[in-house]
Parts: sequence; C-alpha cells; structure tokens
Amino acid sequence: MKKIGAAVIGCGTIFAQHAQVLNKMEEAELRLVVDIDLAKARREAEIYGCEAGSDYRAVLRRADIEVVHVCTPHHLHAPMIEELLAAGKHVLTEKPVAHTPEAAASVRAAAAKSSAQLGVVFQNRYNESSRLIHEQIQSGQLGRLLCLKGMVTWSRPPEYYTQSEWRGRWETEGGGLLINQTIHTLDLLQWFAGGDAQRITGSVTTDVLGDVIEVEDTAHACIDFSSGVRALFYGTNAYLTNSPVELELIFEQGTLLQRRDCVFLLQDGEETELCRPSQTATGAKSYWGVSHGLLIRDFYRHIQERRRFWIDAEEGSRALSLVHGIYEASRNKGNNSLSTLNPRITFE
Repeated sequence: MKKIGAAVIGCGTIFAQHAQVLNKMEEAELRLVVDIDLAKARREAEIYGCEAGSDYRAVLRRADIEVVHVCTPHHLHAPMIEELLAAGKHVLTEKPVAHTPEAAASVRAAAAKSSAQLGVVFQNRYNESSRLIHEQIQSGQLGRLLCLKGMVTWSRPPEYYTQSEWRGRWETEGGGLLINQTIHTLDLLQWFAGGDAQRITGSVTTDVLGDVIEVEDTAHACIDFSSGVRALFYGTNAYLTNSPVELELIFEQGTLLQRRDCVFLLQDGEETELCRPSQTATGAKSYWGVSHGLLIRDFYRHIQERRRFWIDAEEGSRALSLVHGIYEASRNKGNNSLSTLNPRITFE
C-alpha cells in the first residue's frame, strides 16, 4: 500500500502528539518536520527518521507530501492553512482554526475553494466518554436534554507564558484561557447542545497572572442555544493543579455525569457507571486524554476514502465563535477587571 506522505509544521509542545501517531501508522509516513528553530527541527527529525527544515513553504513544492499538520502558534494558523490549501495539500490543524473571527472566516472561504481537506483538532470528541454522551443524546433514551455544564480548573504558571513569547498576548494567541485551554470543553458543550448559540452572557478576568499576561486566566458564561438547551461554563488557569474536566448533562429522565473521563448515570436516586476508559493517559499531560491518535487516524481514513472530514472549517469554527462571544459579552458588561481587553478586536 502506498504510504501518504506527511509533514508537521511546528515542533512545540503538541508536536509529539502528532509525530508519535504518524510514526505508528502503516498508511502514513512522516517525511518532513519544520520549525523556525532549525536545530530543534533537526533534533526531532533524527528521532523520527525524516528530513528537517526551517521554511514551511518548502512543503508547497513537495509532491511527495500530501498531508500537512499545522502545530504552530495561533496567529500563524490562518495564513499557513490558506497557503497550503491553495497548493492542494490536505491540512490537519491544531485548534483554534484561527486566532480571530475575521481570520477564521478567511480560512472557511479558502477551504470552500480547495479540493483538499481541512480538519481541526478537537480530539475530545473522540473520547469514549464524549462518544457515549453524544450517543445518549441522539438516542433520546433519557428524554430531551434540558441543560448542561462544564468546569475546567487547571494551572498555568508564569513560566508557561514567559517561555513562549506568543502566549498570553492578544495579537499572537488571540486570547488566553478560553482560546487555548477551555476551547475544547466549549466545543463539547456546543456539540452536545446542538444548534447555534443565540444568547451569551458572561465575563473574563485575570485573577492571578495579571503581571505576566494581557489576556484572561478565568472565565464564566451562560449560553442559550437555538435547540433550547442552556449551558453553564466555568474555567480557570488559576488553580494549583490540573484537575480532570467535569461535565453534567440534565435530561428529562436522568442525569449524565462525567468525572475523570468516566460517565455515570444518575436516575431515581441511584448512580450507575456507564463508561470507563479502556486507555488511561499518563504523565504530565494526562488530563489531555488519549484521543489525539484516534482523530489523526480518522482524518487519514477520510482522505483515503475520499470522504469529507466531519470537523472541518465550519465545524471547527463553532467553538471559536463561543470564545469570542464570551469576550464580547464581557466587554458589553463593562467588565473592568480585565483592563487590557484589546479594544481593537471585533466580534462576529
């Protein structure tokens, strides 16, 4: 079987999540890694047995590279994606699809014009717990979904931002907690709720990192969807540890609870375990889960079968719209606790 040639642009924190999976896939071959720090790219290339480069545009001229993984800082996503799609390269990009609504709209337009695939990495949709919850919603066995909530309490020390100058800045990260960490939970909330957000209230604050970043480290929101479902959300990077994400979904005939990626059904006063992950992530980033590999493999299956990948430019922009909706809601409330909220940002 002919292997699909792949390249990864960006050798930062998330790089290994992509390279390790590619290294184990029979249908794909990692042929090039790119980073502006050529020495870093060469170190990774030696580990994975491929070529190294410092200019991503070299990918555009490589006929042996069909799929490109974009793992760069947020503000670089849109221009790279557009250029790659125009060259006919399939693109799998880390979230967010872009760092501003305007850039996301430009990416959607580029994807609509291209014959190549664009996939956005929202790997938590592939978690066993997420799949079970979504199936329960679709089946209607518990009646209509009424409301749901998500809670993310993580920790990001000052060093997380000072060691990467693009983080913590409106111009390059596009926000803070919302656009980088909790965008995954917001994506799950809107995927479960169905429909579009019709009303968003909430606020963002910088509770503990104000002397390090110009963006938020804490946020809360109330989101009403066109499906009639209401979602409550709270997230922070001001905790002192990275706790597992907690979800609760209230139905007409029961409640689903997600704790540590396990799902429990609360019904008639009794709690029953419905799902326990068959794989458990370990290490410093274990709270990320183990589903990157599932999404990456599924993206390649869609390419092989010439089917449109389901988390595309349109679907991948939904969570970003929620992020910016919360920013807008915070500004409209006259929230002065985040004094550096960028006045130049416009919202959809």
